This record gives sequence, structure tokens and C-alpha cells, in this order.
Amino acid sequence: MRQALSLGARHFGLTAPNPSVGTILVDESGTSPIILARAVTAPGGRPHAETLALEAAGARARGASLFVTLEPCAHHGRTPPCAEALIAAGVARVVCGIEDPDPRVGGKGLVKLRQAGVEVVSGVLEAQCRTLHGGHILRVTQGRPHVTLKLAMTADGFAACADKAPLRITGAIADAQTHLMRARSDAIMVGIGTVLADDPLLTCRLPGLESRSPVRVVFDSRLRIPQSAALGASAGVTPTWVITREDAPHDARARLEAAGVTVIRLGANEFGRVDVGHALRALGARGLTRVLCEGGPALAEELAKADLIDEFVAITGSRSLGRPGLVALGPTLSDAILRHFVPASETLDFGEDRFNRYVRARPCSPAS
Repeated sequence: MRQALSLGARHFGLTAPNPSVGTILVDESGTSPIILARAVTAPGGRPHAETLALEAAGARARGASLFVTLEPCAHHGRTPPCAEALIAAGVARVVCGIEDPDPRVGGKGLVKLRQAGVEVVSGVLEAQCRTLHGGHILRVTQGRPHVTLKLAMTADGFAACADKAPLRITGAIADAQTHLMRARSDAIMVGIGTVLADDPLLTCRLPGLESRSPVRVVFDSRLRIPQSAALGASAGVTPTWVITREDAPHDARARLEAAGVTVIRLGANEFGRVDVGHALRALGARGLTRVLCEGGPALAEELAKADLIDEFVAITGSRSLGRPGLVALGPTLSDAILRHFVPASETLDFGEDRFNRYVRARPCSPAS
């Protein structure tokens, strides 16, 4: 199961709207187990990992054991159910990490296997499997993707200069880690303030992983994104979605759509901005399961106020700003980290920069 978990993590960012499932098919008939096949859900979400493992093993699958991180599906979608394929192949035992909370499955796959005489063991490394499939679980239960908030800050806690002058906080090694996080996400999310201040490209530029640049999502209630912005200019290459108000200027919307940008219009909240909970549900409805927020402190505060942060990553540079600037951790976010998050690992060093990762100690509230 640990191997299956490692396999599943390899295709983060590639399989949405389906989960990235890892599976190992094993012949346990002899004195020493023999691995017949290893598989992970294919890019695009099809074929499923179980199907690929059965194809690789062929006739050797009969009588074998399948270790899989998520319950095999039992519903007919674009392909037949994996549970039926396992039964037809003669698999004798299925060891499953967790049941699939998708209401189309919800235990039905395991029931179908048991009824066919297949031995079923579930709940193996359950906590790790829930973490692996956190984005899928949130999407099918709350209608929204898993949100990882990443903030870079100076040694004295600032995210930007007070005058918004360019500020380089992290070095090349930490930047490479950020690009790896992008490659493992379905989307990168920022606010219009970040676009206006930095004109970012928001792509993965690690050698060999350029094709894994995720969808770029911008919160822009009044469609202020400039015509010259790098995001708009490259929308034909890397998908770009802008979330705005229903009454956003028509001419700006037409200009963006002509450049290949997808404009998503939603209702405004009492402050005249797009509600982040509604926006995340809109992203979930479009199949996204894992979102990396690289916006600044303002968007971070909005997410914290709505209790919609599942993971927090702080990358702290080695140099201090040494003068007043934009504080990285706002009051709501700071309180949320103290109350609801726990360190997920020890502090890691990426060159001169420090990397701290926190996960929630309790589930988020459902998005409203």
C-alpha cells in the first residue's frame, strides 16, 4: 500500500476531475510475493489505475491480490466499472485504503466484489490514503477543491514593499520547489493585486515539466487585468480563467475572451467582491481537485475568513526587509494557523530559505 501511495502521488495535477489512484497487483501464492504490475491513473483521468494494472498483468491477474488506494469504481461512466473488471479477471483479493465518498460509488464497489466472492480488506493506511485523495474527497463531498496556500515572506515577516516595488524574497532552490508544487496542482490561484504588481506568468518552468503547467485562475471582480498582462498573452498556450462579478464590464470581458481567457461570472458579496467560497465551488464544478494559491496577503485573508485553507506553506527568506512593508500573515490567517493547523514536517532548508508546511488539525467548514 505504501508503494501504491507513492504511485498515486506521481500524477497529482494530471488526472482531474478523477483522483490519482495508485495500485499494485501482487501474486501472493508462493513463499515470496511477486509484483505483477504497478499502475497509476493515466493523465486525463482515464484509464483508471486498476484497468492499467490488469492490462499489464494479463492472465497472471487470476488469483492475484490488488492493493489500491481508493475503492474501485462500481458505476458505468465513460468506461465499465473497475470492480467488474477485477471480477472478470479473477482477482482473488482486493486490499483497499479507503471507500470512495463519491455517491456513485460509496461502498458499492466493495460490495460488488464481496458478492462475487472476492476477499476484501479495507482501511489499510487509511489516514495516508485520505491525505492522498483529499482533493477528490473535498470535491465530491463539499463541491470544492483542496486549497494549499503558499506565502513567501522576508525574515522579518513581510510579503512586499510598502511602495509595491519589486522584491525578490526567495532564491533559486526555493523557487524550484514552488514550481514543483505548481506541477502537482490542477490550478494556480492569485488575486488581481498580484497580477497588477508582478505581472506573473504562473507556469511550471522546471526542465522536463513545462507541460505540467496548471490552469491559472485570477480573482478580478472588476476585470482590471491589463491587455498587456502576461497571463492574457499566453492564454492560448496555458489555460487561464478569470473569476469576476456578473456585472463586470462587457468590453473587458469580450477582450479577454478574444485572447482565449475563460471568464467565469459570479455574484458579488456584500463588499462588492466575488465570494471565495462560491468561486471555489465553481472551480470544483469544472473538475478541479487541487488548487495552489499563490496570491498575496489579501486573498490569503479572504480564504482564512471563509475557513477554506486546507494546507499552508510558508517559505521564509534569509534577508529582512528592514523597513515597513506589507505584512505577510494577516490577523485572521495568523489566528487560524495557531488554532487549526499543525506542522506537517520539520522545517526544511532550500538553500538559504526555510520551508514550513502546516496541515489542518480538523476539517474545514463546507463552502457556502
